[in-house]
Amino acid sequence: MKKIFVITGEPSGDRLASEVIKNIKNKRSDIEYLSVGGKHLNSIGVKSIFDQSEITYLAFTDIIFNLFKIKRKINETVSKIIDFKPDILFSVDSPDFTLRVSKIIKKKNPNIKTIHFIAPKVWAWRPGRVKKMKNFLDHILLLFNFEKKYFDKENLKNSFVGHPLLDLKVEEKVEINQLFSEKKVISVFPGSRRSEIKLHAPILFDFIKKMNSKNNSFNYVFHSTDRFKDYLNNLLKNQNINNAQVISDDKIKSAVIKKSIFAVVKSGTVSLEVCKEGIPSIIIYKMNFLNFLIARIFLKIRFANMINIINDKEILPELIQRDCNANEIFKTVYYFLKKPDLIDNQLAQVNKTINDLTSKTSSSIEASKVLLSYLT
Repeated sequence: MKKIFVITGEPSGDRLASEVIKNIKNKRSDIEYLSVGGKHLNSIGVKSIFDQSEITYLAFTDIIFNLFKIKRKINETVSKIIDFKPDILFSVDSPDFTLRVSKIIKKKNPNIKTIHFIAPKVWAWRPGRVKKMKNFLDHILLLFNFEKKYFDKENLKNSFVGHPLLDLKVEEKVEINQLFSEKKVISVFPGSRRSEIKLHAPILFDFIKKMNSKNNSFNYVFHSTDRFKDYLNNLLKNQNINNAQVISDDKIKSAVIKKSIFAVVKSGTVSLEVCKEGIPSIIIYKMNFLNFLIARIFLKIRFANMINIINDKEILPELIQRDCNANEIFKTVYYFLKKPDLIDNQLAQVNKTINDLTSKTSSSIEASKVLLSYLT
């Protein structure tokens, strides 16, 4: 039996990894798996050595305050991998955890092939990381074609697989009309973590109130995760807003995005899903002062959103930090809704960029091909 150990650090990585492993399972049945994963890997029969939530940290300060706990989990994971003796260590995203494990594993057992999915954003900050990564990674899988030059330069083997959010999917048709009145829908994405929701939700509630005072003809749908749906709902209940609701079901969320006429999106990968569906949008993001100061020091990019970064211009308006306030969001959204030509121009530029980011098949199929090539 061949063996693959899958290591993820957060729910999004767990989901990406599960899609890749599904494709491998469709091709071969002689492979044993073990992981640091969550519900998605577990749903396809891949056991996790501990609960993934124990290592899910986002912000710089979260990592700093939990260094000792992360170190213990790294050591525990390394021990399990060495005992398991996999042919491949497949790490997905969360580089502060997964790549630290890969580095130690490569020293302890150089025969284990190390493959990492979702290259760290070396073009945004710490480009010198590539020199270090090539010492312990055998292969790295890229979401964006423009990233290749950074890894080719250091002779780190790499493959462009495309972005999973842009994959073509046959989705189950979901009837959502009963959830709404005849009002048009504006989707709102406050973030997938408590710290993001805590900062963004009050701003977004005030934005909706401003919109309602000007034009009370929209429904606002907050997209949340199962974990924080109740938390966000409790915040919303105290706001005296009767045309907003929270959803967390992935199928319903996808259907709501398609139905939306506009979206206010927290900076992150979900923006690509909104863009893929041809929904006009703006980007928001606010963080605590310490994290913002650290980001200002280290980040080497002008924009936060990937569409803007690739085009080196602001196609999707970005309201970041001080500009991320109810009044600015209101003015920007209201202005766009009054200017169909602005929306058409945004969507035309976005569509061209999305086409350039899409792989020939799907990211999970392309990634699975790379892993299988190391098992022959």
